[in-house]
Amino acid sequence: MSGEASLRTFHGIGVSAGTAVGPLVVVTPAPKPPADEPATTDAAAASATVHAVLEQVASGLEARAAAASDHARPILEAGAMMARDPGLAMGIDTQLGKGLGITTAVTAAVEEYCAMFESLGGYMAERVTDLRDVRDRAVARLLGQPEPGVPTLSVPSVLAAHDLAPAETATLTAETCLGIVTEAGGPTSHTAILAAQLGIPAIVQAVGILEVAAGTVVAIDGGVGEITVDPSDEEIELLAERKRRRAAALAGGTGKGSTKDGYPVALLANIGTADDARKAAAQPVEGVGLFRTEFLFLDRDTMPTVEEQTATYTEVFTAFGDRRVVVRTLDAGADKPLKFADLGPEENPALGRRGLRLGMIRTDVMDTQLQALANAYQATGADVRVMAPMVATQAEATWFAERVRALGLPKVGVMIEVPAAAIRSRGILYHVDFASLGTNDLQQYTMAADRMQGELAALLNPWEPALLDVVALACDGGQAMGKPIGVCGEAGGDPALALVLAGLGVSSLSMAPGKVPAVRTSLSLHTREQCQQMAAAARAAVDAAGARAAVLAMADPVLLDLI
Repeated sequence: MSGEASLRTFHGIGVSAGTAVGPLVVVTPAPKPPADEPATTDAAAASATVHAVLEQVASGLEARAAAASDHARPILEAGAMMARDPGLAMGIDTQLGKGLGITTAVTAAVEEYCAMFESLGGYMAERVTDLRDVRDRAVARLLGQPEPGVPTLSVPSVLAAHDLAPAETATLTAETCLGIVTEAGGPTSHTAILAAQLGIPAIVQAVGILEVAAGTVVAIDGGVGEITVDPSDEEIELLAERKRRRAAALAGGTGKGSTKDGYPVALLANIGTADDARKAAAQPVEGVGLFRTEFLFLDRDTMPTVEEQTATYTEVFTAFGDRRVVVRTLDAGADKPLKFADLGPEENPALGRRGLRLGMIRTDVMDTQLQALANAYQATGADVRVMAPMVATQAEATWFAERVRALGLPKVGVMIEVPAAAIRSRGILYHVDFASLGTNDLQQYTMAADRMQGELAALLNPWEPALLDVVALACDGGQAMGKPIGVCGEAGGDPALALVLAGLGVSSLSMAPGKVPAVRTSLSLHTREQCQQMAAAARAAVDAAGARAAVLAMADPVLLDLI
């Protein structure tokens, strides 16, 4: 980087609020296959070597998983399973049979797999980063080099990378990793979501960060997505002052969520495992707005039994006592394939038989989960609310509601993540007790933009007026039917966007627990009428940037210290 460029401030997309100043640690790029790599002349011997290396990679990831937290463990185990995928091994053997050099063959086979995963979209597209992480580790071993990854952070530092594999992000801690900046990724990428859960400021799509020399001090603001290279003492002090103002603003935020004039907006946690539940239950949250149950099902050869599921659900419900727990039934299908419930390939699995659509075909999977939830409810008497994903019609809502109520579960709801469900929310809500907006999927379907496609990040900004219009349609239906509408997508954790959502009529917001204090404070600074005015201004804007700017101009100045 030139001297002039090294003094500049540049921007990415802020995905995890907070500020940090520290030396930059750059993740070393993974080694590439040598351009002059010899061709393979003994495919059988080369195959044996590659298979042994893949097993070493898998064993290494498993060893890390054994020492990891409950949250990180399944991510590392998923990487190990990918390294042992027989389809990948067969693909590598095919490339070796063509005479490609050994590391070239690995790279070519992985890229073929990645192209297939990306074409599938959804959950499978999300696994591409894991797959390339396996490739990089295998290539390094084959070249006799150390496996790539996050180096040991001897001093608290800001981490920079092109992208981070979930296996790497999940093992970071806020004590040593002050912040994360990546050139790739998007607002709903693994890096963004995990950083928010860990309370680490993070910025994605920061093109140019890898041009900054390792060891250079950088200042980052994860709220606005700003990076200052080699900041002056004055700039560091300004950032420190903002950090102090943010801490002061958050200090008074306790109790239940509500606007300044008392309109209640419940502040809830998103969780994915029993360990998440234990940690979230210790935080000042009003319950769980989204309990993702997929971790019990994915990467298994057989369906988890009623007894297995009951034990986990009971543990989660017990952790939250009398606070609500909203459970999303299994969100799987062609884009999150299950070995024991694979319906076969589909042309466009993101629009295929996923979520409730799978449950209506494999009623044994649905009924087993609902029975386990009913058992756990009967054992705990908890405030359990069960909702189905990917609901699009009244008929689907009716089918699900009848099944849930037949087992004595107290409240049944649906996810609104398909525009059709928002447009027809009155009819759908006639059959259920509540709905929750999954803004991540709702946005990608509204904007026809894959949320894992970093290049389309501009279309995936939750401030898009078109998305707010769709949310408004859903909320209008909720108000007409007297049924509560919540938000459990990433949009709910934005302190500024929370004001708009409250103004549209949302009655609960669910997010990573670390985001709750800022959202609580933001709501407490504004009346419901102000929130409604902000919502109208945001919807009237031309684009996402204009919507956000309009709200910030109308908001209490303290809000700027919270984002």
